[in-house]
Amino acid sequence: MDLLIDLRWLLERQAQVLPEHPEVHDYSGLVAAVARHRVDPPKIDYPADAARRAAALLHTLVLLRPLPARNALYASLCASVYMHSSGEGIDPPYGAMVEVCRAVQGKHTDVFQVADHIRSWRI
Repeated sequence: MDLLIDLRWLLERQAQVLPEHPEVHDYSGLVAAVARHRVDPPKIDYPADAARRAAALLHTLVLLRPLPARNALYASLCASVYMHSSGEGIDPPYGAMVEVCRAVQGKHTDVFQVADHIRSWRI
């Protein structure tokens, strides 16, 4: 299933995940996440599957930090909900999502490596 999200979808996830933090610090970060997740194909001979789209969301939200706080949590949950909504649930090992977010924050991993992690967690 090829689910494409929009700004409204991200704002609804933010309201669900972080209701105590209703403010968005930078809407352009959310718009960038939506746009990046929609790119098809992201590079020559690379599939634009649900894992790559979820990885683009996570990677962009972690790096651009559109919320005043808790961006890694928000990005992780958006990626997980996106995969579930696409009909592909994931079950990352304990702490794995935190490690991926830290690697993204430290610029030690790219969106394609994040997608590989997400694919390996499919159930």
